[in-house]
Amino acid sequence: MINVPGGRLRVYLGAAPGVGKTYAMLCEGRRALGRGRDVVVGLVETHGRAPIAALLEGLEVLPRREVIHRGASFTELDVAAVLARRPRVVLVDELAHTNVPGSGNAKRWQDVLEIIAAGIDVITTVNVQHLESVNDVVERITGVVQRETVPDEVVRRADQVELVDMSPEALRRRLAHGNVYAPEKVDAALANYFRVGNLTALRELALLWVAGKVDEQLDRYRAEHGIAVTWEARERVVVALTGGPEGDTLVRRAARIAARTKGADLLAVHVTRPDGLGGADPTGLTRQRTLVEDLGGSYHQVVGDDIPGALLDFARGVNATQLVLGASRRGRFAQLWARGVGVETTARSGSIDVHMVTHAEARRGRRMPPRTDAGLPKARRLTGWAAAVAGVPALTVALLPFRDVLALPSEILIFLLLVVAVALAGGMWPAITAAVGGSLLLNYFFTAPVGEFTIAEAENLFALVVFVVVAMAVSAIVDLAARRTREAARAGADAEVLSTLAGHVLRGDAALPSLLARLRETFALESVTLLERTDPTTPWHIAATAGGPPATTPGDAGTDVRIDDHLILAARGRLLHAADRRVLEAFAAEAAVALRQERLRAEAEKARPLAEADRMRTALLAAVSHDLRTPLASATAAVDGLRATDVHWTPADRAELLDTAHQSLTRLDRLVANLLDMSRLQAGVLGASPQRLALDEVVPRAIDDLGTVRGRVVCDIPADLPEITADPVLLERVLVNVIANAVRYSPDGRPVLVRASGHGSGVEIRIIDRGPGIPQEDHERVFMPFQRLGDRDNHTGVGLGLALSRGLAEAMGGTLTPEDTPGGGLTMILTLPVTGRTGAAA
Repeated sequence: MINVPGGRLRVYLGAAPGVGKTYAMLCEGRRALGRGRDVVVGLVETHGRAPIAALLEGLEVLPRREVIHRGASFTELDVAAVLARRPRVVLVDELAHTNVPGSGNAKRWQDVLEIIAAGIDVITTVNVQHLESVNDVVERITGVVQRETVPDEVVRRADQVELVDMSPEALRRRLAHGNVYAPEKVDAALANYFRVGNLTALRELALLWVAGKVDEQLDRYRAEHGIAVTWEARERVVVALTGGPEGDTLVRRAARIAARTKGADLLAVHVTRPDGLGGADPTGLTRQRTLVEDLGGSYHQVVGDDIPGALLDFARGVNATQLVLGASRRGRFAQLWARGVGVETTARSGSIDVHMVTHAEARRGRRMPPRTDAGLPKARRLTGWAAAVAGVPALTVALLPFRDVLALPSEILIFLLLVVAVALAGGMWPAITAAVGGSLLLNYFFTAPVGEFTIAEAENLFALVVFVVVAMAVSAIVDLAARRTREAARAGADAEVLSTLAGHVLRGDAALPSLLARLRETFALESVTLLERTDPTTPWHIAATAGGPPATTPGDAGTDVRIDDHLILAARGRLLHAADRRVLEAFAAEAAVALRQERLRAEAEKARPLAEADRMRTALLAAVSHDLRTPLASATAAVDGLRATDVHWTPADRAELLDTAHQSLTRLDRLVANLLDMSRLQAGVLGASPQRLALDEVVPRAIDDLGTVRGRVVCDIPADLPEITADPVLLERVLVNVIANAVRYSPDGRPVLVRASGHGSGVEIRIIDRGPGIPQEDHERVFMPFQRLGDRDNHTGVGLGLALSRGLAEAMGGTLTPEDTPGGGLTMILTLPVTGRTGAAA
């Protein structure tokens, strides 16, 4: 769904040209018009088809935009006209069309998104071969390269996608009757692209693509409405694996069940106990996982105390329709004491069909895994067993001296108090052991006849039975309370994690590495990796990871969460509880959003230099448009005046005109040279040719180049300065620019002073003026291109002088820095390396 207010997108999807997409779009437009909606036609291609032209009659058709490209005239969708007209609904044909260069957007789907963003509903058409995800598949089927594509996300997020379907035979008949292409193209189309096999394959692609979108809509609807009951809209077969020898039989049986329905999914799941003592064979699980993936299925692993509950939670979570289990491997005697996973799962399956598959290992018996009390920590269970084994005999010894004083009910209550303490410490099984042992000791030492395991009075027998029942009940209640406490703690932990995630997002701390690191820390995982692929035929690659060695494929991960067709969150390390998948899915969804945000920021960063370059070009054009015009106008006026035959110029006037033209052209030459040098500097192609120079030879030449203002410069260059290493042409350019800038701002009667002195491995040239100076915070701004800090007019140049001068100085291995002049003004310090002290500039 396109997330913009008001605008909605409806797409008519077809398998091939000619199935009737445009016809269906126009029919829907006419129906909307009949219901009183404001409908216009933005762009519809009739291709000479009379039925399409007939449907256009009575509909308002907006004029197209004319675009001239390489001397030819083309027409495209006029987005500006649509936005100005602001209809309620606009019809736009051929969503994947590539616009002619010079249009506002490169693709028509971008035009459509712009219209939708303005709150206008759009109805459009597209063929399946133009979808980006199946473009390569279509090329392999038809042998035709589709140059025009549209991202699947654009179509997948539409409010409605309607499939316009037609059998291959019917479409070929339409083509033969001339209802699709011109008659001269029919034979070639029937023999090539419109072959029955091609059309059948394209039709299947279109049906499967639409089915996938419908499946996404169904999952979203069930999630939004909290529907946990399985809806048998699509077959999904889940097979439960234990790693035992029967697993291969179960996988193949489940694959055959899934193969009976086209497009059915096969999923395998293994449930591991939280204590890791599930008794599974790792080698067998690895072999069965490989078999599942070879058969086109996916493998999953969850953690759960209650195996039937974990299986059914997983099956309902993936909206499974069928669950395949193996017949129990336990013997008949063991089945008398417990119903077994298969029977229990069948009883609680609800709408999910459960298949109990027999196999060679059925009822041969199996090693029972050690049963532990998972509701209490290990230390408490050991304390309970110690109290049961040692405490009951100790209590018996302690009560023997009072056997004649205490009545049996009092002794029973004391033993019951001990059993309750054992239950509180160690749970149900230590307490039951203490209850049974205590009842035997009460019978032998405190119940008449003493010293025998017999009970003479029925009342005493009743008391001992009640004692055992109460002890067991208390033990069960304590065990249940421990389990409920653990569940409450888990729910609280999940709530805290989700709250942390929400705060992570609200604070703007949505950087992908930070999010994955938080997930790894939360679940104590070895690594968390976001895997991505462009389409189902390409391998997975790592988009982001946190922690140790990352998983390179979903198969390398202990737990994986599929975000969409292109993204999977893969976690390595300890196995996660089945209930943790909800939290994991929340992290996965946020990780996908963070990845998209990072890429948008990266695209914005890539566009920033382009925007800066565009700003520079705009400033350059704006400045040059003025600064070139003035000297050109002066030179042109002077030359035109000299060429005039109807005016008699005196020698003085002619000399003045020639001087004006010369000064204007000199200024123009300097301006163009600065622009060219600045462009070469920014492109990194300005080379310097350093050589040994005497400073007292270069500075006077630079002052002479100033022309009429050279008299305002005072030079103080000691003759004993060491030679420098610099490019003479670039150095002269730097000095001219910096000295001219100082003269421009120095008041009349206050000459600019140029001084030089040696300092260590370099020579400093100071250009000192007594002008208004520059605030300290603006010292670096004066070196920005097109910056005329503090200027009040627009005739002082394009502001390249200082920026170019610093660039040229750095190209020669020197520096140019500003400094405040004591008493007011600005001093520019040009530092250059001394010959033989440092390497020559490159």
